Amino acid sequence: MSKKRIPVAKGLFVEAPEGPRLVGSRCRTCKTPYFPRAAVCHNPGCKASHIEEALFGPSGTLWSVAVQDYPPPPPAKFDKPYQPYAMGVVDLDDGLRVLGRMTSDNPRSVQVGARVELVIDALCHDDEGNEIVSWKFKS
Repeated sequence: MSKKRIPVAKGLFVEAPEGPRLVGSRCRTCKTPYFPRAAVCHNPGCKASHIEEALFGPSGTLWSVAVQDYPPPPPAKFDKPYQPYAMGVVDLDDGLRVLGRMTSDNPRSVQVGARVELVIDALCHDDEGNEIVSWKFKS
């Protein structure tokens, strides 16, 4: 039996032919991006809320980074033994600022200002050995 790749949550990302994208929305009026999707525009300066679906990614610049040195509390899941990882705040080229895990094997080597690419990668495995996947960024 082959193992599956299961999204951590439905509707947050797609693996499109041109590469992975985050699924969010953008206000047609003021151009404010949202991830995950928003039903209405929350920009207080917006004159009219006209939300439409938008795909974000794949390229951006790492704005900030922190290392997760200890296991997160439940309900977070991770493979054992726990391995520290870098979490980055990324400014995507299309205007969205988003938090994501970095793919680096050495979390302390991740540098602010680095160009990064969106990828879909394993977060952990379930009890049947399936990969639970989510968006991450690689530099």
